[in-house]
Amino acid sequence: MTSAADSPRHSRGPAWASRNYTLLTAAAFVTNLGSQGALIAAAFAVLEAGGDGGDVGLVAASRTLPLVVFLLIGGAVADRLPRHRVMVAANALNCLSQAAFAVLVLAGEPELWQMMLLTALGGTGQAFFSPAAEGMLLSSVEGEQAGRAFAVFRMAMQGAALGGAALGGALVAAIGPGWVLAADAAAFAVAGALRSLLDVSHIPPRAPGGGMLADLREGWREFAGRPWLWGIVVQFSVANAVVGAADAVYGPLVARDHLGGAGPWGLALGFFGAGTVGGALLMTRWKPRRLLLAGTLCVFPLALPSAALAAPVPAGVLYAVMFLTGVTLEVFGVSWMTAQRLGECNPLPRSERATVAYRPSGARFQSRFSVAA
Repeated sequence: MTSAADSPRHSRGPAWASRNYTLLTAAAFVTNLGSQGALIAAAFAVLEAGGDGGDVGLVAASRTLPLVVFLLIGGAVADRLPRHRVMVAANALNCLSQAAFAVLVLAGEPELWQMMLLTALGGTGQAFFSPAAEGMLLSSVEGEQAGRAFAVFRMAMQGAALGGAALGGALVAAIGPGWVLAADAAAFAVAGALRSLLDVSHIPPRAPGGGMLADLREGWREFAGRPWLWGIVVQFSVANAVVGAADAVYGPLVARDHLGGAGPWGLALGFFGAGTVGGALLMTRWKPRRLLLAGTLCVFPLALPSAALAAPVPAGVLYAVMFLTGVTLEVFGVSWMTAQRLGECNPLPRSERATVAYRPSGARFQSRFSVAA
């Protein structure tokens, strides 16, 4: 069986930079560059169409609901079909839904139900994409340098988020949200083309099993039997709900009423992205002895941006808060990915197992810190 390390790679690259790793990193960079701007564009598209904060929340929820509903099914599908094909198909769905969203916005005033439907399609694509993408990334890296590889991957991903948020906010203010959504659709097309080149020959065929329902039952038993897993799930259930509302709904409204519009909000997200880059850079040099404990503690600062928006604080203070939150969040992100990889490779005692993976045969619990579409 061919290992990740045997995949072709550039001779001048580091030992852990396999061909698959390079393709995955490039694709994540492209999609994050487009998607961060699209998040801002979608919110302001709703506001410019005459919607209010409730309408922005409905559009945001339309993405989250199918993501939650289909995520475990997406994990089971990723075990049955070649992962790169699942990823490409999901990217194609995201591309088409964003392109249609862009056309509606550019053509005139889109209806709320249309925006909700297209956003729901995007969330569905993400639900099927994430388990396949995470498994593909974990299989592309091996050895003692896994932590550094994941940190570099996330540094590239978050660097793109930094540029995408700042540029996206400026473009929404300058030329309107429709063109930013169109750019995101193009980014998904490019990323899908890159992911179609992935090599899956090193991934062994799936052994015959008892079907999808049996896999889901097995996954639930794994979930219920791992205190670290359900503890983190509970934490993220709260954190994602609060942070998602602040990012998708409250942030744009505060920016419109107190900060001056899409530009300052994009800059605030850019500072958050800069913090994540700094956190990833930190994690290339530092490996906590207790990965999940250090990472979980670093999730608590996620409350700070919501508090800053509720005040609301001046723009400069908000930028500083966003930067600090980005640093701590990325410490968690790299720790999470490294822990999963170590858990797959090492037979650790159950109480210390770091997989923390609700996996119907490989589908991991997903959060906002997963591999980017």
